[in-house]
Amino acid sequence: MKKMLPWLITTLLAISLIAVVAVFLWNSVLGDPKTAEGEGKPVAAAAKPMSAEERLGVTLELKDIKRNLKDENKLVIISFAFQLDKKAAKEELDQIKDIAVKPIINRILADTAAADLQGSAGQDALEAKLLNEVNKILPEGKLVKVSITDYLLTDI
Repeated sequence: MKKMLPWLITTLLAISLIAVVAVFLWNSVLGDPKTAEGEGKPVAAAAKPMSAEERLGVTLELKDIKRNLKDENKLVIISFAFQLDKKAAKEELDQIKDIAVKPIINRILADTAAADLQGSAGQDALEAKLLNEVNKILPEGKLVKVSITDYLLTDI
């Protein structure tokens, strides 16, 4: 009996650990989304799609930004569309676009190599960086989406 006691304790601990992990995974994977919201987990919001007029009302365009890249002899000419959550935020961003947004774009592009912009993954990464940086400076509202509308990468 004394020889089996350590094995019995080890087996019981293993079964208990498996049960605790199973309960945790069950609650986190198959849990109620309402309880996840209270725990700070992201929950997809059901938003109604915007009409074309509404989208135009909250979208600001910056066209033909020219910037040399981190690589030698590489130039990018790029245009962006910034979609905000409300019209007041668009007006605020429109007022500070030349003094705050363009310097952010220039700084990000200056640190970007041409290879980093290749393909949709590279452009998505640039859009995500801009979304995060511009949201930091917005006095009102929130930047919802950044889209590259025109893109030209060329040698100087």
